[in-house]
Amino acid sequence: MSALARPTHGRMIGGVCAALAQRFGTSATTMRVIFLLSCLLPGPQFLLYIALWILLPSQDKTRTAW
Repeated sequence: MSALARPTHGRMIGGVCAALAQRFGTSATTMRVIFLLSCLLPGPQFLLYIALWILLPSQDKTRTAW
């Protein structure tokens, strides 16, 4: 199980959907569609996206030099 981090490649805006897609083993496109559909429902989905964008580290910052 890998740490949740925003990838440097394959992200569109902030990389949150791509990070969640990697974590849950689905495609980034599927996760983006799910997010867009969830925005049609009432709730703080957009605020959650922004919070994850701020809180999740970028993948290049989580790599360790061996």
